[in-house]
Amino acid sequence: MPAQLRQPLDREASWRVIEQQRRAIADVLAELTPAEWESPSLCAHWRIRDVAAHLALTPQPPSLGALFIAGLRANGNYNRLIHDLTVRAANRPVADLVSVIRTHAASRKLPGPTNYRNILFDTMVHGQDIAIPLGRSIDIPLDAAATGATTATEIGWPVWDKRRLDGIALHATDIDWSHGEGAEIHGPIKALLLLVTGRAAALESVTGEGVPALAARLFAD
Repeated sequence: MPAQLRQPLDREASWRVIEQQRRAIADVLAELTPAEWESPSLCAHWRIRDVAAHLALTPQPPSLGALFIAGLRANGNYNRLIHDLTVRAANRPVADLVSVIRTHAASRKLPGPTNYRNILFDTMVHGQDIAIPLGRSIDIPLDAAATGATTATEIGWPVWDKRRLDGIALHATDIDWSHGEGAEIHGPIKALLLLVTGRAAALESVTGEGVPALAARLFAD
């Protein structure tokens, strides 16, 4: 069953949330110690510094020529391409990363073949990648989290395997949102957004018979 949400955010509302999330992320990053910048994020293989660099790149993407060259180096592997570009950008001084995220918070520039829906969930999730392991908090509007979760369930190759949610029924407990059929998982929409995007840390915030199956898939990735 496709994801169900009565009123997903429209384009303008999505961009407003993206801007708000970028500013909130910049505020958190501005307070970090040098050690926290180097600590692991929830995003696999990325430090907090790397996630910040990824967010800074979004409104200032590399040129098409640079992307082509990076794509060749990554042998056409999309995830490796994003990883390589991000880690390279993470060498910038942390103050620059914070400044870029804040300065371009309202930017609506889109990198490559993407759209505002993808930028919405990407920004929200990466904000949590930073905040949660550091014991910080970045609030996400419920309707924005639900809209982002819906988009994320529809994305497959080359980002991730859509079959990871087969046989799982997700049900939000704080907004009218659900996805899929099968063994049920219940929890806050923010936790479900993180699970849909592969963040195993959110497992502790959900319940249901489907949790063991999804946990096995997430830890196998």
